[in-house]
Amino acid sequence: MTKRETYSIEIAGVKRELRLFEIKPGLRIAILNILGDTELVQACARELAKKLSEVDYDILVTAEAKSIPLAYALSVETKKPYVVLRKTYKPYMGDALKAETLSITTGQPQLLILDEKDRQSLDGKKVVILDDVISTGSTLQGMRMILDKANANVVAEAAILTEGDRAQWMHIYSLGHLPLFAE
Repeated sequence: MTKRETYSIEIAGVKRELRLFEIKPGLRIAILNILGDTELVQACARELAKKLSEVDYDILVTAEAKSIPLAYALSVETKKPYVVLRKTYKPYMGDALKAETLSITTGQPQLLILDEKDRQSLDGKKVVILDDVISTGSTLQGMRMILDKANANVVAEAAILTEGDRAQWMHIYSLGHLPLFAE
């Protein structure tokens, strides 16, 4: 196995070495993968709950898949429900809402889908959009499009980390910022 260069970071009091991956020629990003990292997820949920305590909202919304553990843990911390926007349509989703985004990590278009059941729970509600890392904002844009169609009011956006142009993300409730690694 190849030894990869890493980026050291401390998030919510927890230290991690994030592996660097090239996403296009001459540009690498540090990859935060919280799946299976219960210690980090719990610490981040506690800290994000504190930051969001000033926000009046009804429900958390996240996109499948890496940020699901964070949405669950934050839901437990805040006692607010959460909804997951899926990436694949299944027949049981009924009259679902859809939006397409472009993922920085895959470089491919990605579909976001709001299940018919969850549409009803979002109608007229105040929503916090939640993600693990916000980089280009394309996933946020897709989530906003769906939430607008669902008649939900986005009152805040939160993430463990932002990445890239820090000024662009000043409105995000986050626990840190990742640089881009240009060569």
